[in-house]
Amino acid sequence: MIKASELTKLYYSIGEVAQMFDVNTSLIRFWEKEFDSIKPKKNKKGNRLFSPKSILEIQNIYQLVKVDGHTLEGAKKALKSGDVEITQPEINKEELIEKLENIKSRLLSLKK
Repeated sequence: MIKASELTKLYYSIGEVAQMFDVNTSLIRFWEKEFDSIKPKKNKKGNRLFSPKSILEIQNIYQLVKVDGHTLEGAKKALKSGDVEITQPEINKEELIEKLENIKSRLLSLKK
Protein backbone atom coordinates (compact mmCIF):
# COMPACT_ATOMS: atom_id res chain seq x y z
CA MET A 1 0.00 0.00 0.00
CA ILE A 2 1.35 3.39 -1.02
CA LYS A 3 1.37 6.09 1.64
CA ALA A 4 0.79 9.72 0.70
CA SER A 5 4.02 10.66 2.48
CA GLU A 6 5.97 8.43 0.05
CA LEU A 7 4.72 10.42 -2.94
CA THR A 8 7.26 13.23 -2.97
CA LYS A 9 7.01 14.40 -6.58
CA LEU A 10 4.31 16.75 -7.90
CA TYR A 11 3.58 14.51 -10.87
CA TYR A 12 4.38 10.97 -11.94
CA SER A 13 4.43 9.51 -15.45
CA ILE A 14 2.06 6.72 -16.41
CA GLY A 15 5.03 4.32 -16.48
CA GLU A 16 5.95 5.18 -12.91
CA VAL A 17 2.34 4.74 -11.77
CA ALA A 18 2.02 1.40 -13.57
CA GLN A 19 5.24 0.23 -11.94
CA MET A 20 3.95 1.20 -8.47
CA PHE A 21 1.01 -1.18 -8.89
CA ASP A 22 2.80 -3.77 -11.06
CA VAL A 23 0.27 -3.40 -13.88
CA ASN A 24 0.46 -2.43 -17.56
CA THR A 25 0.12 1.19 -18.60
CA SER A 26 -2.88 0.15 -20.70
CA LEU A 27 -4.76 -0.77 -17.52
CA ILE A 28 -4.11 2.67 -16.06
CA ARG A 29 -5.38 4.28 -19.28
CA PHE A 30 -8.45 1.99 -19.20
CA TRP A 31 -9.24 2.92 -15.59
CA GLU A 32 -8.82 6.58 -16.52
CA LYS A 33 -11.64 6.17 -19.06
CA GLU A 34 -13.83 4.16 -16.69
CA PHE A 35 -13.45 6.23 -13.52
CA ASP A 36 -14.14 9.97 -13.65
CA SER A 37 -12.12 10.53 -10.49
CA ILE A 38 -8.83 9.81 -12.32
CA LYS A 39 -7.93 12.98 -14.17
CA PRO A 40 -4.25 13.18 -15.07
CA LYS A 41 -2.82 16.35 -16.52
CA LYS A 42 -1.38 16.11 -19.98
CA ASN A 43 1.70 17.96 -21.16
CA LYS A 44 2.13 19.44 -24.63
CA LYS A 45 3.16 16.05 -26.00
CA GLY A 46 0.03 14.45 -24.55
CA ASN A 47 1.88 12.46 -21.89
CA ARG A 48 -0.19 11.78 -18.80
CA LEU A 49 1.05 13.25 -15.52
CA PHE A 50 -0.52 11.86 -12.36
CA SER A 51 -0.71 13.83 -9.12
CA PRO A 52 -0.35 12.08 -5.75
CA LYS A 53 -4.13 12.50 -5.30
CA SER A 54 -4.75 10.62 -8.56
CA ILE A 55 -2.34 7.89 -7.50
CA LEU A 56 -4.21 7.42 -4.22
CA GLU A 57 -7.46 7.19 -6.19
CA ILE A 58 -5.88 4.54 -8.43
CA GLN A 59 -4.79 2.71 -5.29
CA ASN A 60 -8.41 2.64 -4.08
CA ILE A 61 -9.56 1.26 -7.43
CA TYR A 62 -6.72 -1.28 -7.45
CA GLN A 63 -7.74 -2.42 -3.95
CA LEU A 64 -11.37 -2.84 -4.95
CA VAL A 65 -10.81 -4.51 -8.32
CA LYS A 66 -7.59 -6.51 -8.01
CA VAL A 67 -7.49 -7.35 -4.29
CA ASP A 68 -11.15 -7.45 -3.19
CA GLY A 69 -12.41 -8.84 -6.52
CA HIS A 70 -15.09 -6.25 -7.33
CA THR A 71 -16.26 -5.76 -10.88
CA LEU A 72 -15.72 -2.31 -12.37
CA GLU A 73 -19.40 -1.49 -11.77
CA GLY A 74 -19.13 -2.78 -8.22
CA ALA A 75 -16.05 -0.66 -7.61
CA LYS A 76 -17.81 2.43 -9.00
CA LYS A 77 -20.79 1.83 -6.71
CA ALA A 78 -18.55 1.24 -3.70
CA LEU A 79 -16.63 4.46 -4.35
CA LYS A 80 -19.85 6.47 -4.83
CA SER A 81 -21.62 5.07 -1.79
CA GLY A 82 -18.62 5.50 0.48
CA ASP A 83 -18.74 1.85 1.57
CA VAL A 84 -14.97 1.62 1.29
CA GLU A 85 -12.26 3.39 3.20
CA ILE A 86 -10.88 5.95 0.79
CA THR A 87 -7.19 6.68 1.03
CA GLN A 88 -6.76 10.41 1.57
CA PRO A 89 -3.49 12.28 1.20
CA GLU A 90 -1.75 13.00 4.48
CA ILE A 91 -0.95 16.64 5.03
CA ASN A 92 2.26 17.33 6.89
CA LYS A 93 1.64 20.87 8.16
CA GLU A 94 5.25 21.59 9.10
CA GLU A 95 6.52 20.54 5.69
CA LEU A 96 3.79 22.55 3.97
CA ILE A 97 4.60 25.67 5.99
CA GLU A 98 8.30 25.29 5.21
CA LYS A 99 7.59 24.98 1.48
CA LEU A 100 5.33 28.03 1.54
CA GLU A 101 7.93 30.07 3.44
CA ASN A 102 10.57 29.10 0.84
CA ILE A 103 8.26 30.21 -1.94
CA LYS A 104 7.55 33.47 -0.14
CA SER A 105 11.25 34.22 0.33
CA ARG A 106 11.94 33.47 -3.36
CA LEU A 107 9.12 35.76 -4.43
CA LEU A 108 10.33 38.52 -2.14
CA SER A 109 13.84 38.21 -3.54
CA LEU A 110 12.45 38.54 -7.08
CA LYS A 111 10.54 41.64 -6.07
CA LYS A 112 13.74 43.49 -5.11
